[in-house]
Amino acid sequence: MFMTTGGLNRSHAIQGILTATAHTMLRSEKPDEFSLFDRLFDEAKQDLMKQAQESGADGLIEVRFNTEVVRMNVAPKFLIVHGYGTAIKFPNQKKSE
Repeated sequence: MFMTTGGLNRSHAIQGILTATAHTMLRSEKPDEFSLFDRLFDEAKQDLMKQAQESGADGLIEVRFNTEVVRMNVAPKFLIVHGYGTAIKFPNQKKSE
């Protein structure tokens, strides 16, 4: 299983688009703890890989991540990471006899 942010120069079949979202709430005593994004990226990547394995894909290509800081008037801030990519499968190779 692999994950890449680029394309793949090899024949493959597209299985579908996979998405994952990870989020956390910033505590009021530490409102600028943006280092939490690292953990969120890891969670989103692991979720994408798990979905790919469960769908029988060989890998993920064109993986992208978006980050978002959501502020609400009466609630604390939320950090959100959205990840998405294309699940692919390699065609079966015929064995020569």
